[in-house]
Amino acid sequence: MKKLTSKIGCGALALAPGLALAAPAAADKADNAFMMICTALVLFMTIPGLALFYGGLLRGRNVLSMLTQVSVSFAMVCVLWVLYGYTLAFGEGGSFFGNFDQIMLKGIELTALTGSFYQYIHVAFQGSFACITVALIVGALAERIRFSAVLIFVVVWLTLSYIPIAHMVWGGGLLGTHGALDFAGGTVVHINAAVAGLVGAYLLGKRVGYGKEAFKPHNLPMVFMGTAILYIGWFGFNAGSASAANEVAALAFVNTVVATAAAILGWIFGEWALRGKPSLLGACSGAIAGLVGITPACGTVGVGGALIIGLVAGLAGLWGVTALKRWLRVDDPCDVFGVHGVCGIIGCVLTGVFTATSLGGTGFADGVTMGHQVLVQLESIGITVVWSGVVAFIGYKLADIAVGLRVPEDQEREGLDVNSHGENAYNH
Repeated sequence: MKKLTSKIGCGALALAPGLALAAPAAADKADNAFMMICTALVLFMTIPGLALFYGGLLRGRNVLSMLTQVSVSFAMVCVLWVLYGYTLAFGEGGSFFGNFDQIMLKGIELTALTGSFYQYIHVAFQGSFACITVALIVGALAERIRFSAVLIFVVVWLTLSYIPIAHMVWGGGLLGTHGALDFAGGTVVHINAAVAGLVGAYLLGKRVGYGKEAFKPHNLPMVFMGTAILYIGWFGFNAGSASAANEVAALAFVNTVVATAAAILGWIFGEWALRGKPSLLGACSGAIAGLVGITPACGTVGVGGALIIGLVAGLAGLWGVTALKRWLRVDDPCDVFGVHGVCGIIGCVLTGVFTATSLGGTGFADGVTMGHQVLVQLESIGITVVWSGVVAFIGYKLADIAVGLRVPEDQEREGLDVNSHGENAYNH
């Protein structure tokens, strides 16, 4: 008998603290099929889901630049993940990194297993998480960053921030051994990306005309389509983190539905009260807020807890993109920090509350109290914020030294589509 480790899917460590399971003797066909479908859904979240969502939020002269940044960063992460990312994140090693034993996936036999499914599927599933995490960041940099600077930053940040934090939480590193609960990526994905985006938004500065001109989404139906794809794909994100077609995947699935619905209502009614009208953009933003909020908790909290987390995330996200954004005085075009940062933090903290069996959750590790678990959650949030922020600052500065971070003002005014990529999305 051995403990289920965090290498078996994303949320396994959070799934069953203190639970002993027998190592499977052979691959389970149902689990293999389930994990391949979940991996495809997460990949679908990035291209086209996130690309459409972000693209619709921008002005029409910059939509192709966003689609290109998401697509190419996706491709870069895929390649780097195979070259060295997977082995450094999930190879056995120290507190912050794994090892180099599986560089370019060498040594992984065709029949090698991770839990009850083939290790190659684990490589792809975890790689899909890395892809969307990096792509999330570019929404905060939109409409004024050089394309070449994005590519340099991607290499630096993936290597020095995403990989070590994934190892710390899911690969047997520092935070996992401390008992941090993160079923599907509250710290690893959302807080990690949001902090990097916030640092980049500050270093780039505000867009030309920001605060003086109207910066409205150019295509709300595109935003809606992107939201719908993200929502569908998120079931692969959350349910797939159970690493098997089992009862925990079912719990994560239902919690994802419930939390998202609650967050949409929370955001819409909050917006209705504040602004007098409920908007489609508000409903879409509320959906993303709920999905982000439930991500770290979906496999360990009960349905009632998911409902509360979703409602709180919806209201917190609305506050994040209105009051907090004004206080921070930052130009974050796609509200990466206001939604992913704020709701990721809310979700991680409340995971430490609603995982309690008394509140309908699956329970903490033996001897762990709610107060202690919340402190561990705060520790994981703090380490992620500082780590990601420092690495992001280094990454942007290296890109600035190498190629320059921001496009010239005249190119920014004309739009990145034509200046950076020689294309136009629409005929005028």
